[in-house]
Amino acid sequence: MSSYAVINPATGTLEASYDAATDAQITDAVALAHTAFGQWNASAITEREALLHRVADLYTKRRDELAAIITREMGKPVFQAGIEVDIVVSIYRYYAANGAKFLADEELEVAAGGHAFIRKEGLGVLLGIMPWNFPYYQVARFAAPNLMNGNTILLKHAPQCPESSLAMEAIFREAGAPEGAYVNIFASNEQVADIIADPRVQGVSLTGSERAGMAVAEVAGRNLKKVVLELGGSDPFLVLADANVESAAKHAVFGRFGNTGQACNAAKRMIVDSSVYEDFAAGFTAAVAGIKVGDPTLADTFMGPLSSLAARDGLAAQVQDAIDKGATVLTGGQVLEGEGAFYAPTVLADVTPDMRAYSEELFGPVAVLYKVDGDDAAVELANSSVYGLGASVHSANVDRAGAIANRLEVGMVSINEAGGTAAELPFGGVKRSGVGRELGKYGMEEFVNRKLVKFSV
Repeated sequence: MSSYAVINPATGTLEASYDAATDAQITDAVALAHTAFGQWNASAITEREALLHRVADLYTKRRDELAAIITREMGKPVFQAGIEVDIVVSIYRYYAANGAKFLADEELEVAAGGHAFIRKEGLGVLLGIMPWNFPYYQVARFAAPNLMNGNTILLKHAPQCPESSLAMEAIFREAGAPEGAYVNIFASNEQVADIIADPRVQGVSLTGSERAGMAVAEVAGRNLKKVVLELGGSDPFLVLADANVESAAKHAVFGRFGNTGQACNAAKRMIVDSSVYEDFAAGFTAAVAGIKVGDPTLADTFMGPLSSLAARDGLAAQVQDAIDKGATVLTGGQVLEGEGAFYAPTVLADVTPDMRAYSEELFGPVAVLYKVDGDDAAVELANSSVYGLGASVHSANVDRAGAIANRLEVGMVSINEAGGTAAELPFGGVKRSGVGRELGKYGMEEFVNRKLVKFSV
């Protein structure tokens, strides 16, 4: 059976499978994208803007259909799936509206006289390797800016997202993208390595696990290819002594348990000052215990299944390791009975460094509470992770929160709100959370040729 298959995580039922690409099909796809680059990179900016607007129009038109696909593929509650489609629309609109400004020539001062500027042009064919947790959003934040740049796209999605992959390719086709500008490929890991090595491919962007990022970076490095890597996270959620505890607890619930906790930038470690710890823990735990878990096709379901039985069982093993070593379960802590990959919304306390839950990313509906004495201890614990994606700081004093933000070793900090995303805001981290940025003008600048043009007079 092909590894590209829809296995509904709410039921465990195999609903569809798709043939993996042959080597000949991969060769043809690279050639097609390479040929298209010459045409697309020479196209007028207005033509690129118009394409992205048409793509956004089609996402809007097919919102409910697209949402239903990813609910079936990876279990996202349908209400949240619709929101994901809305975010995708905003991304395509954003680059259509701002692309010309970001690509404008940049004048340089020339000390020796004359005239010089930087012209931003596409690099060529780019490979995108995307994960299952946000099937449309992850693709949009890679494809939208790079198509605006004049690059062409080979898109290798997660094996459990074949139908959303095909739906996106169909949207580009219907929107009038040149043949080869956006090509979906059901590639294997071995074929991916060959694609990265191909001299016609100029860069690769991966959003996924730390392990996958290292594998891609190794191949890209051997072949001198530019990479953008968005990897794991264990984002700290700092609640300072003067925080509005009730508000912080509400933000923590949404920041941790949205998308069933399956987000790189989800708030995973709740680091709470000892003076407000008991109040925060009580309010947060009560709210988590009240989360509605169930059928992701129902509009009022907040939390559905994990993406697969394997994902559920892996998370359960991490939690059980913590329990066996003395962690306290404030709520949840078990696989839910019945069919599907469901796990109870869980809050752990008394987690110590010898437990897997202390150092590993918990990619699912599990939050860990930590009690600390003072701001310095909070910062020290927050920075103890090997990851550095995002963080949030909660305080009644924004100057105090800003000072804490300056000390955090992360790529993104949110003040008095949970970490999120928006088309205009750069997304990315430091340390083992990856390299590079997506979204905003910084995301558009990752895969461009900054060509210097200099005139002597």
